[in-house]
Amino acid sequence: MNGSFYNLSERFTAFEDVFDRILWFAEQDPTARYALAIGTDSHTYRTYTKFTTAILIHRHGRGAWGCLRDYILQRPIRSLREKISLETGLSEEVAYALTADMLGRIYDVLLPHVDKGADLQLTIHLDIGMKGATKELIKEMVGRIQAMGIEAKIKPDSYVASSYANRYTKRALLLNRKVN
Repeated sequence: MNGSFYNLSERFTAFEDVFDRILWFAEQDPTARYALAIGTDSHTYRTYTKFTTAILIHRHGRGAWGCLRDYILQRPIRSLREKISLETGLSEEVAYALTADMLGRIYDVLLPHVDKGADLQLTIHLDIGMKGATKELIKEMVGRIQAMGIEAKIKPDSYVASSYANRYTKRALLLNRKVN
């Protein structure tokens, strides 16, 4: 997988390092319920389009850990279908990187504690919803995710794409306004 992952305090050059951090997070409280979510948002600038894919593992009621990966397309995207399709594809790429062995390692940590509520739910969050122009794309994009055997979330439940990743796609816009 191309591109490095980062958060405010760390940089990861390999996806395996990201996974190790996710596993470490789950090991800190193996009796908890976890939501592992992947989502991508994008923003089109004058000469390029920036995509930010986020991975977030949320320990229900007790914190979260996440990281991001940026992808820059050296042209502005004008087609909503192309933009949402690329966002979905970048999220799918990260989900495919989570191999069965990796997920099995997380389940091995949680399984002995199922009777105490331990659980892991893997979802992909799409930056589409029932309001606005993206509603025409719901069936197609959700179908792509479901074909992977993963649950898809759309707005208002797709917080990893529409909130976490969104915050970092807009970051360049704020910086560009200050510079120009």
